[in-house]
Amino acid sequence: MRFLLLTKDSELKEAFLSPEAFMPSDKLAVFEDWNELLAQSQGADLLFIDILATLERNHEIQGYEDFANAKMDHEDAKDIPLVLIEQPAGYDFDFMVGWPDFVFARLKRPVLPKIFRRASTWI
Repeated sequence: MRFLLLTKDSELKEAFLSPEAFMPSDKLAVFEDWNELLAQSQGADLLFIDILATLERNHEIQGYEDFANAKMDHEDAKDIPLVLIEQPAGYDFDFMVGWPDFVFARLKRPVLPKIFRRASTWI
């Protein structure tokens, strides 16, 4: 299986790349830029998206909206299930949006390797 992570958070990256997070045969890739993630998404089985990594400005949801629209229009990425890693408790947005069936699942922080392992079995 092939799993992609979008994050700028070193703890999330470390948990994702931990030997306990996925099977040894799984292919993993971490991106800090969602454009690059989408460009490399062909053949991926699941996308893990840290909502904070999509933001252009702190606390403004517009960056997430831009990412979501780009994913929905992207030929390779549009049908790949997305697991959203939520913002930390107490981190507020100017408003929140959503699209039916866009998010496959949500993960609350902190995300530990065992949570990634469990999530990998969802597909």
